[in-house]
Amino acid sequence: MIEVKIIDATNKEDIKLKNEEFQLWGRMIPSYENEKWAYTVHEFAPKDVSQMCFPDENYQYEEMSKNSIFIGAYDEGECIGLAIMQEAFFKYMYLYDLKINKTHRKQGIANMLIEKAKEVAHLKGYRGIYTQAQDNNLSACIFYVNTGFHIGGLDTKVYNGTVQDGKADILFYLDI
Repeated sequence: MIEVKIIDATNKEDIKLKNEEFQLWGRMIPSYENEKWAYTVHEFAPKDVSQMCFPDENYQYEEMSKNSIFIGAYDEGECIGLAIMQEAFFKYMYLYDLKINKTHRKQGIANMLIEKAKEVAHLKGYRGIYTQAQDNNLSACIFYVNTGFHIGGLDTKVYNGTVQDGKADILFYLDI
């Protein structure tokens, strides 16, 4: 049975959960018209589907715990999922990171972490949660939409001049 709980100093090493590959199989294309966001989905041809893995972060509990809350998902005591929530200066708390071990994906664990994140944000007086996902991480984008998040913005410049050039970040917001 999966247990979702706050990660504290006693299990602080769990915030170093490794990143694992995910499939890039399409792109979410947001549009903004008449003060409303919408999107279309462009699926890649099979020959253009690829894998990506973000570099592992070197999260430091003592340093980050000043403005972060760590939520872990555990399977028989092993951390298999992580959500990091960060304080924000406006009324939406920032979902800084969300990841699930590859062997545990598509089992509802990310939803469980989001539910706990909503509790955290509510207890801290926020009206919701916001996060971002790369437009070509279609699985993440669709997950956020299916979880109740709405598109609230698009950053088309963030990756200019980097190895990620040509990608954009979609901002997602969830009211609680």
